[in-house]
Amino acid sequence: MGGDLCVGGIVPLTTVDYPGYLSTVIFLQGCNWKCRYCHNPHLQSMAAPEFFSWEDVLDLLRLRRGLVEAVVFSGGEPLLQLGLPEAVADVAALGFRVGLHTSGAFPDRLEGIVSSLQWVGFDLKYSFESYQFITGIDDSGEVALASLKILLKSNVDFETRMTVHESMEIAAIVEVLEEISGLGVKNVVLQKCRDKNENVVEHPIFSDKLLLESIARRFDSFHVRE
Repeated sequence: MGGDLCVGGIVPLTTVDYPGYLSTVIFLQGCNWKCRYCHNPHLQSMAAPEFFSWEDVLDLLRLRRGLVEAVVFSGGEPLLQLGLPEAVADVAALGFRVGLHTSGAFPDRLEGIVSSLQWVGFDLKYSFESYQFITGIDDSGEVALASLKILLKSNVDFETRMTVHESMEIAAIVEVLEEISGLGVKNVVLQKCRDKNENVVEHPIFSDKLLLESIARRFDSFHVRE
C-alpha cells in the first residue's frame, strides 16, 4: 500500500476538482517548484509534519464509497512522492475513479502511472521558454512540455489549465496557447489568480472579449474559471 505517502490534507467532498464527478481530494506534501502564485505554499516542503497516515486516508475512503465517485491526488506535486503508484492502486481497488493534479515536473513518473488514471488536471504555467519566470526553476518548461506530450499520447482524459498571474504578458499567454493547440490539446481553462486573502486579481486578458473568443476557437472546450 501507499504507506510512504506524506499526506498534508484532505477535502472530503468537492464538485470542482474532477469535472463531472463528486470527489475527495488528497493533498500530498512536497513540491520541487516555487511558483510565484502558489496556492498551497504550506505543502511545498517535504519536511512538514505528516497530518494523516495512509491507512487513515483509506479508512475515510471506505466510508465514502457510494457518496463520492472519484479520488484526486493533488499537492504540492503528487508525483514527487514515490509511494504514489501504490496509493493509486489502493484507491482503484476500492472502486473509485482516480484523478491527478500535476505540473508535469516528472515526465518519467507520469509516463509510468498515466495508464492507471482516468483524468488529469495539467497545470500549464507559461510559455515553455519562460517557465522559470513562474516556477523559479531552470528547464522546468522542457519537462512540462515532455509531460504534456505524454498526456497527448495516452488515452487519459485531461484538462489543461493556466493560472493567469498579473505579471504574465498577454503575448506569452497567447503564444503558448497557440503552441498547445498545434500539439493537439482540446480542453483548456484559464484560471483567475487569487491573492493571499483569496481575492481575485484581474488580468487584462480577461477583459479582452475578442481575444478570448479568438482563443476559444482553437479548442473543443475553452472557458474561464474564477
